[in-house]
Amino acid sequence: MTDKMSWGETFKSYLDKRLLWVFMLGCSSGFPWVLIGSNMSGWLKDAGLSRAAIGYFGSVFVVYAINFMWAPLVDRVKLPILHRLLGQRRSWIFLCQAIMLVCTLAISGVDPAKSLMFTSMLALGIAIASSTQDVAIDAYRIDSFSKSEASKLPQASAMAVVGWWTGYSLPGYLAFVNADSIGWNGVYLGMTAIVALLMVFTLFTKEPKTARSQLQSEAEQRHSKVVGSPVVAWFSVTLIEPFADFFRRNGVRVAITLLLFVFLFKIGEAFLGRMSIPFYKEIGFSNEQIGDYSKLIGWGATILFTFIGSMFNVKFGIVKGLMIGGVAMASSNLMFAWIAQSGPNETLFLATIIVDNFTTAFSTVAFVSFLTVLTGQAFSATQYALLASLGNLGRTTLASFSGELVDYLNDWSMFFIITAAMVIPSLIMLYSLRGYFNKVLEKAHQRGLDDEQQYNDSQNQ
Repeated sequence: MTDKMSWGETFKSYLDKRLLWVFMLGCSSGFPWVLIGSNMSGWLKDAGLSRAAIGYFGSVFVVYAINFMWAPLVDRVKLPILHRLLGQRRSWIFLCQAIMLVCTLAISGVDPAKSLMFTSMLALGIAIASSTQDVAIDAYRIDSFSKSEASKLPQASAMAVVGWWTGYSLPGYLAFVNADSIGWNGVYLGMTAIVALLMVFTLFTKEPKTARSQLQSEAEQRHSKVVGSPVVAWFSVTLIEPFADFFRRNGVRVAITLLLFVFLFKIGEAFLGRMSIPFYKEIGFSNEQIGDYSKLIGWGATILFTFIGSMFNVKFGIVKGLMIGGVAMASSNLMFAWIAQSGPNETLFLATIIVDNFTTAFSTVAFVSFLTVLTGQAFSATQYALLASLGNLGRTTLASFSGELVDYLNDWSMFFIITAAMVIPSLIMLYSLRGYFNKVLEKAHQRGLDDEQQYNDSQNQ
């Protein structure tokens, strides 16, 4: 399939209009992190609030790690009026954006120094709406491209990543360069206009066509025969069937292996990411250097290498992309150990940032594509949210101990060597079971063809 495509054909395949829709929705996914992240931290700091108060706001991000708990609702609940007008995925996205619009407008009229609790509740509202929007956006991306279109999965993943960083970086830049002149209240009023613009983007996208409703209905009929109640069957299909479907399609042994791989693959990167800024400052780099190299150049490198990584995955396949991405992640971590030995060398810092962003972008495209392949059409929102949460578990929980590990070792070089070694178990698992992984991809491709045929048959009836 994809290995027969020329590089020219690979490049032309990016002109698919659906990829533009994924990019725009990716912008919608990244933008809320500006509202409750960097913008809010800057405003609270300028308002003279304590570090503890600023840290308190960071706790709202925990909802992103548990959004799989209400993801089944995004798969199953049809919103009144909006579902008829926009469809299942876009209706949820539009509703979440409307909630964020109201909360952002409310924040633009408050003084957080005087109304800290009210501001924090508004920020929590944005976080809940945003994390729910992420579930719907990921499901939209998965539904837009059949598993039979193997070449499109890395491309869609890349456009989602590029969109996220665009939605996060550009509004954040505009906010900080204008904060001193128009004030943070004015900034948030401008951010409200951006939310409204993103809502317009959602209206211009097209709802993907799938056999999801038919598959869910068939599942309800099976469950109803067992439990004897349509109401109980609806709840069992909503809460149990997405997970049972995952194990049934993959088999228990392969399913457990896949879950372990998803959990282990990015732990080393998570440990490094949590300690990167403290390391830069302790080793002797200035805030300006960190901003120039880690943020500005790092953002540009991430965008560029995300496209390159997706083209490689299109050309050579997701499994090879995962293997190369994992090896590259470990290698880039060793470059940080080199900096720890050599000190604040700007040339080495630049090289490390470029390599690190290359490996991060390359592995992320392959990883997101792989998670996409593992989902079924009937419960794509729930299954992807669960897999993504499992993949983020290391970042949100285990990586919290990264500072204690550095203190215990009292050696930055050894810390980075250990983070490089953390990826080895997942690479061994990937290599030893590469045959299983390839079969999973082949089955997903065939399942995509079957789903397409089933949808076409249902439309012709």
